[in-house]
Amino acid sequence: MKLRLLQSLNHLGRKSRISLLRRSISLITLTLLTSIAALAEPAGGEAALKLPDLRSVSFFGGAIDGHKLLLIGILFCIFGLLFGLAIYTHLKNLPVHRAMLEISELIYETCKTYLVTQGKFILILWAFIAVIIAAYFGWLAPVPGKPIGVTLPIILGFSLVGIAGSYGVAWFGIRVNTFANSRTAFAGLRGKPFPVYDIPLKAGMSIGMMLISVELLIMLCILLFVPGDYAGPCFIGFAIGESLGAAALRIAGGIFTKIADIGSDLMKIVFKIKEDDARNPGVIADCTGDNAGDSVGPSADGFETYGVTGVALITFILLGVHDPIVQVQLLVWIFVMRVMMLVASAGSYFLNHAFAKAKYGNSDIMNFETPLTSLVWLTSVISIVLTYIVSYAMIPTLGGDSTLWWKLASIISCGTLAGAVIPELVKVFTSTSSDHVQEVVTSSREGGASLNILSGFVAGNFSAYWLGLAMVALMSVAYLVSLHGLAALMLVPAVFAFGLVAFGFLGMGPVTIAVDSYGPVTDNAQSVYELSLIEQVPDVKAEVKRDFGIDVNFDRAKDLLEENDGAGNTFKATAKPVLIGTAVVGATTMIFSIIMGLTHGLTQDVNKLSLLHAPFVLGLITGGAMIYWFTGAATQAVSTGAYRAVEFIKNNIKLEGVEKASVEDSKKVVEICTQYAQKGMFNIFLAVFFATLSFSFIEPFFFIGYLFSIAIFGLYQAIFMANAGGAWDNAKKVVETELKAKGTPLHDACVVGDTVGDPFKDTSSVAMNPVIKFTTLFGLLAVQLAVSLNSRNELLTHVLALVFFIVSATFVWRSFYKMRIVKEL
Repeated sequence: MKLRLLQSLNHLGRKSRISLLRRSISLITLTLLTSIAALAEPAGGEAALKLPDLRSVSFFGGAIDGHKLLLIGILFCIFGLLFGLAIYTHLKNLPVHRAMLEISELIYETCKTYLVTQGKFILILWAFIAVIIAAYFGWLAPVPGKPIGVTLPIILGFSLVGIAGSYGVAWFGIRVNTFANSRTAFAGLRGKPFPVYDIPLKAGMSIGMMLISVELLIMLCILLFVPGDYAGPCFIGFAIGESLGAAALRIAGGIFTKIADIGSDLMKIVFKIKEDDARNPGVIADCTGDNAGDSVGPSADGFETYGVTGVALITFILLGVHDPIVQVQLLVWIFVMRVMMLVASAGSYFLNHAFAKAKYGNSDIMNFETPLTSLVWLTSVISIVLTYIVSYAMIPTLGGDSTLWWKLASIISCGTLAGAVIPELVKVFTSTSSDHVQEVVTSSREGGASLNILSGFVAGNFSAYWLGLAMVALMSVAYLVSLHGLAALMLVPAVFAFGLVAFGFLGMGPVTIAVDSYGPVTDNAQSVYELSLIEQVPDVKAEVKRDFGIDVNFDRAKDLLEENDGAGNTFKATAKPVLIGTAVVGATTMIFSIIMGLTHGLTQDVNKLSLLHAPFVLGLITGGAMIYWFTGAATQAVSTGAYRAVEFIKNNIKLEGVEKASVEDSKKVVEICTQYAQKGMFNIFLAVFFATLSFSFIEPFFFIGYLFSIAIFGLYQAIFMANAGGAWDNAKKVVETELKAKGTPLHDACVVGDTVGDPFKDTSSVAMNPVIKFTTLFGLLAVQLAVSLNSRNELLTHVLALVFFIVSATFVWRSFYKMRIVKEL
């Protein structure tokens, strides 16, 4: 069954994609080579960044120099990897019934084939980035004094390392989650809630610790073992690579999962069948999508977010801090803080686990959200306390000022506090017990799907207001603190403060990833239970009692799994604004790096960063247009794919005389999901890629306005969509679990709302984060290319801007007119 189900994923639309790729690669190569040929002088930019000697400064009262201190940090990364692997092994060895194990392994094999297909496609997309990197570092701005034959392969290699990192942690994530889903489903048979909570959280912590440890290990290796002349470009290459991998996996995964989810969910209305009915050929695709979208995407996204934020701060320190001694102090301090927060996350998990087990270990009733909330707050508090302790021990004096240690610690703590406050605000709008979710349910009773959707819109809009103000408040505190003493050490200290806030957002990264990964496991656990048909296995109660010592309670198991899925929905929603907030705040720091290059260290053309400079204003307006196009393009791919999936399922589902859907029918739904995921990702990526080139070539300060605009528009659009979708999702869950109203008109209305929310929360909103960061990082190279060409041939620069815009607009056009539903009305 597995082999037959997986065969055709690698052969979808191959001829048309290859043909289009060839034309696109030919075009970009021709135009870039034309522009490069016009360049005569090398430029500076990131190639000129050079790391100071970390051995030149000692810490902890002169006990150890910076280089040795960070070498010790590598040991902590290795401990983090061992932590992740230990939980991986523990989950693999947990008891599970063979019927459930077969389903979870089938889901994994399908996910694996999907990932292989995506991996090949990402390498094709990398070819576009490689052309720019080769043009920039190989011709335009070679590393000063270093042979191109050495530097260029290193930089290209690290871009591949970035892709491999995003891709690898995504693969690890689906493997862990598909271990955990069947074990969670089986644990539900005991009728006790604690194991149903404990297993998904262990899976999430395994992913979170592995993800952060791998990211930190790679960055430390660049910092410690790559010569200082090469390290700056390697960080940039690494960040671009991981950003590309995350963007592709997020976009494609988000499209895939929501096509499958909508196709599967709508059958509940059409045929009045239960959730995850084994006769529904869309359910296997839905389970694959839970991992492709809700596990693969967030894992790659979290990996990239953590890395890009670090690269942004490193770049700022090298460009904006005057004294090499202070540069070393800040660089080492930042990485030690990251190691410390890794330890804080692990310690908080063990403490919280002990408390939760003592309180709920033998309980029959449990609020699944309570220990997840306590874990987030415990990690935040411990991280903040350790931030002050370690900062005082490491940098009691910075640039002759003995007060900066607590000021820098306070700025980071604003971000760490945001990592706990933002989830609380999100729960106000998405939790099953929140007033907004109850409002969605109540309005659906009389107004059906119409008022259900309107109430969800209200929740999303209100959430954008409150979360936006919360971020502004915390960033304002950081700004006010930065006014006292930091100006003596660096240019524009407020920008550095914003970067540190983004750093603090991710301070409790393993826990943020853990509570986000909790959701796909709980969702899959429900599906595995239903698809296994365990209740129909002959003498299954006696078998489970004999082999596992468990007295089976099927009804209680189903209730627990459904309730836990509601908690998973809530905490999936809480992680999204944290990641998008980090993207926006971190992008500010990266944009500063571009500004520094354009203004020659804030000494020229600063007046063009104002509303009095028309191109800057026009860039601000253009960014909003791109965000709204992106929202529509991602949703269009979902709606067209879901239409095809629903059309196929309705025509082929068999409800009489069968226990499970046929292999061929399930395979076809998976094919449809993969096909439209790749089509959508391809159009979106190339539209964004060529738009970045075009807008940077139009005018550099137009491009700066554009970058600020996509960050701000993207922030509010993403928050609104994510939380509206979360409200719709959990309103449906309330109807199913608390009201026990499946199959009623109320349930039908909530299912419709949920299907509207699916691409809101899991496709368009979540993909804005990597798109914003990819555009900003890639813009670092594109704008330098444009400035250098413009100095030699202004007309050619503007001609290329037009050419690139036409190519981008072509893919924007394709994102609708080549993706739309074509059918006679």
